[in-house]
Amino acid sequence: MEDMQDMQEVSAQSGEESGKKKSGFFQRLFRGLTKTRDNIVKNMDYVFRGFTNIDEDFYEELEETLIMGDLGVAATERILDDLREKVKQHHIKEPMECRQLLIDSIKEQMDVGEAAYRFEEETSVILVVGVNGVGKTTTIGKLASKLKAQGKKVLVAGADTFRAAAGEQLKEWADRCGVDMIGGQEGSDPSAVVFDAVAAAKARKCDVLLIDTAGRLHNKKNLMEELRKMNHVISREFPEAYRETLVVLDGTTGQNALVQAREFAEVTDITGIVLTKLDGTAKGGIAVAVQAELGIPVKYVGVGEHIEDLQKFSPDEFVDALFYVNE
Repeated sequence: MEDMQDMQEVSAQSGEESGKKKSGFFQRLFRGLTKTRDNIVKNMDYVFRGFTNIDEDFYEELEETLIMGDLGVAATERILDDLREKVKQHHIKEPMECRQLLIDSIKEQMDVGEAAYRFEEETSVILVVGVNGVGKTTTIGKLASKLKAQGKKVLVAGADTFRAAAGEQLKEWADRCGVDMIGGQEGSDPSAVVFDAVAAAKARKCDVLLIDTAGRLHNKKNLMEELRKMNHVISREFPEAYRETLVVLDGTTGQNALVQAREFAEVTDITGIVLTKLDGTAKGGIAVAVQAELGIPVKYVGVGEHIEDLQKFSPDEFVDALFYVNE
């Protein structure tokens, strides 16, 4: 029991400086990841404090803790390989000294890359995919609002013609953001909607075209054909546009989100991940897993319903929010 209290005190001290410096979105993310922190960090720190030597038993216990925290096998292996190398390189003997090395390693694993938001700088078409219920249409609305606030001329397209509610929801967001929308009748051909939207985006000299799509993963063959046709229309009609395809994943679903991302990556070329509903999830470690497993960067994270609750992904902020205990 004393060990656990000591462990929490050490974690709290480590986080105080970082927590004081940051506010706003970081604090919302920090609060949102509380359950994930309880799930991973307490167990991880217990390993650091419970071992007196850095040996195979230590690494095995750490491996189990990270995998159980939804970081996934691939990410855990990379993190521990990196840790072993640094321990050897710096002649580290004390397990507790490994804590910061492990945190730094996770930050490195989650680097977004310099060109991650190139679509903001060029005339772009952003295709947004994801199963129903993950917050796909809401994410498009929030992105449209953010891009408009940057001075961009934005057009949204409702190519999810499978569900009538999808078009209605997108229209609400478009009206709220003050951006135009091109939609189609329920049951109409999604690629025809995309054709009309591309023509409108070009005629109106829009900077960004955001396209909502149907998320019918259970019918993968139809989905693949649908996305293929939409991509073909964009390539043929708008070859000069910069292309981005974002998959929206629900952070509360843990490993299931990874399965969905993998399946979407099989049917279209995914360039980035939007991880929603991180407020209150115990499975926030999936952000690390999905990037390591698929090699696709997390570009945005969401921690609530408001527009400001969707932000560009910062590995430093995310990992700090994940590994520090706020007291």
